[in-house]
Amino acid sequence: MSKKGFSLTSISHKYIMAAAGAFLMLFLVSHLSTNLLLLAGDGGETFDKAVEFLLTNPFIKIMEYVLFAGFIIHILIGVILELHNRRSRPVGYNVPLRSETSAFSRFMIHSGIIIFIFLLIHLYQFFFVKLGFVPKYGGAESTVDFYPMVVHTFQNPVYSIIYIVSFVFLGFHLKHAFQSAFQSFGLNHNKYMPAIKIVGTIYAIVIAVGFSIIPLYFMFLYK
Repeated sequence: MSKKGFSLTSISHKYIMAAAGAFLMLFLVSHLSTNLLLLAGDGGETFDKAVEFLLTNPFIKIMEYVLFAGFIIHILIGVILELHNRRSRPVGYNVPLRSETSAFSRFMIHSGIIIFIFLLIHLYQFFFVKLGFVPKYGGAESTVDFYPMVVHTFQNPVYSIIYIVSFVFLGFHLKHAFQSAFQSFGLNHNKYMPAIKIVGTIYAIVIAVGFSIIPLYFMFLYK
């Protein structure tokens, strides 16, 4: 493939990755709003109703496949772009001269790997139980009841620490991804980028803190 041809492909990859990333960021807002129902203080009644709606809604079931596709596309294209960037770097180029953007880009792939590992753990703990791929909490004969499973899981300090650290990395990942998505679509005018960066930072903090307070609640406040 010619250099020009790969450049066009790389641009297409960035558009697709930005679109998939934007979709995943919207999902995180929805996912957080559901998870915060765990803090309602009603023994999980509100949360269980929300989960039952999600499990029985045909549209949501279809969106699960779209969500998985979004994750896969985002991950694969991220790896492809990282490999291309590595090949494009000049041999022996000076470390102190690396730009802030380059440093952020390198952090994105490293934080992405950590997030991917956590995602596998998280899927094993919760989603794969629903699918029957792993044993249910309480034994094979029990029903899938997510609230006691969440309580049991988050009262494990090891898992909760992994969860919180992972969302801290996700917060930094989202901070850069938010503004990168706008840049990928050409919306990087100097007049608007400062506001976009502020909104992206607020979004990243809300997601990271919002998810992190849930295990903290079950470790220290839940009775």
